[in-house]
Amino acid sequence: MELDFERCYRAVDSRDQRFDGCFYTAVRTTGIYCRPSCPAVTPKRENVTFYMSAAAAQRGGFRACRRCRPDAAPGSPEWDARADTVGRAMRLIGDGVVDREGVTGLAARLGYTERHLNRMLTAELGAGPLALARAQRAQTARILVETTDLGLAEIAFAAGFGSVRQFNDTMLEVYAQSPSRLRERRPVARGEAGVINLRLAYRAPLHASSLLEFLAARTLPGVDEVDGTTYRRSLILPHGTASVALRPGERWVAATLRLSDVRDLAPAVARCRRLFDLDADPDAVDATLGADPALTDRVRAEPGVRVPRAVDGFEMAVRAVVGQQVSVPGARATLGRIVRGAVDRGFGAGDGLGPSGPAPAPATTNQLTGFPPAEIIAELPDSAFGMPAARRATIRALAGTVADGKLNLEPGADRDDTIARLLEIPGIGPWTAGYVAMRAIGDPDVFLATDLAARRGAAVLGLPDAAKALAVHAERWRPWRSYALIRLWRAA
Repeated sequence: MELDFERCYRAVDSRDQRFDGCFYTAVRTTGIYCRPSCPAVTPKRENVTFYMSAAAAQRGGFRACRRCRPDAAPGSPEWDARADTVGRAMRLIGDGVVDREGVTGLAARLGYTERHLNRMLTAELGAGPLALARAQRAQTARILVETTDLGLAEIAFAAGFGSVRQFNDTMLEVYAQSPSRLRERRPVARGEAGVINLRLAYRAPLHASSLLEFLAARTLPGVDEVDGTTYRRSLILPHGTASVALRPGERWVAATLRLSDVRDLAPAVARCRRLFDLDADPDAVDATLGADPALTDRVRAEPGVRVPRAVDGFEMAVRAVVGQQVSVPGARATLGRIVRGAVDRGFGAGDGLGPSGPAPAPATTNQLTGFPPAEIIAELPDSAFGMPAARRATIRALAGTVADGKLNLEPGADRDDTIARLLEIPGIGPWTAGYVAMRAIGDPDVFLATDLAARRGAAVLGLPDAAKALAVHAERWRPWRSYALIRLWRAA
């Protein structure tokens, strides 16, 4: 992909934070690469090269700026929104797939050969999957070096490096400092084992209250909770369980992670960013929606409204099926019974991944057992569901399809294929499939024209409230109809 030099240089000259993560500025005279908003003196035009990714800049021989920390910039909104192979690959790399399964596993998930996948990523990003994963490993390692008292050898393997030597060489190349020097610069105070405190950057504005209000209305005992301005929830990650507390601030979201295995740091961060939609471009979204007179005042009053997404695609799909044609409180009560039914059968008593001993006591603020995975849901007795037989059969069919690997509900999934497979399950219709695509897979352009709350919100705003007429009007909101839907729900 070609970068417009003039547009990029203007963004750097004005230190425009909206472009952080969209491209990187490398200065040949210093050998450093920065994010566009770096406060350093603007480099001369003739000394600048622009890259699409931090990995490409590193591959070009540049090291990360110590002042603006370009490796910790928000993710590109383009890769977050795109449904093509490159966008899917970037989301999977962010979730740590290359570290766990290698490039072979990544290519297999995407349905391409390793060679062709490498060509596609290099053509668009200037770096292949190994280089992109390496850049992420370096960032993960830096976080662990500066925020934990883990031994450096332990950090090397936790971050995904194959050897301590590879870890040392990479950190020296990317940051121009050895891991031990990085730790000397930022001494670590000993704290609770497994606890990591981070700041998750985003593009302002962020309408945090809308996120917290939406999630608070749908919390489940033992799974998640909202306490004032803090959202807490459990996570089931590739190597174990975790819990996270997220507190939105003016410039970043403060995250406190409690990990049972520090190898899960990168996927945990990726899922938290996804949940709060932190890689969105609110200016682009609000510019499109605000151009509609019916939404202008709402956008002006509440800039930066995000789409609350998900940390677990299967959990979101179950929530969507249960939520069909019932109120939010009703769905919450039914889902609570399902979680309690799983806990009664031993889920969460051990590692959070299945039955292992007696059931724990009822969840409290510090005891979140998580949402049961597909294998557990599929085996629950009828009494655990508390719903009509047809709806119960739909959830079991959904769980079985996910457990068998026939349905992928993660962000790297092919959106069209996932929707088609969802619609093949008896009891799942367009509304449910669309809701899952919006919140679990991250499709920014879903519109549920038949949704009762959306139609009520449309009527409040003076828009047509008949499904067909509303769908026609919503065409002007492309490619951000998911964000328009959230605003209609808020208006209702």
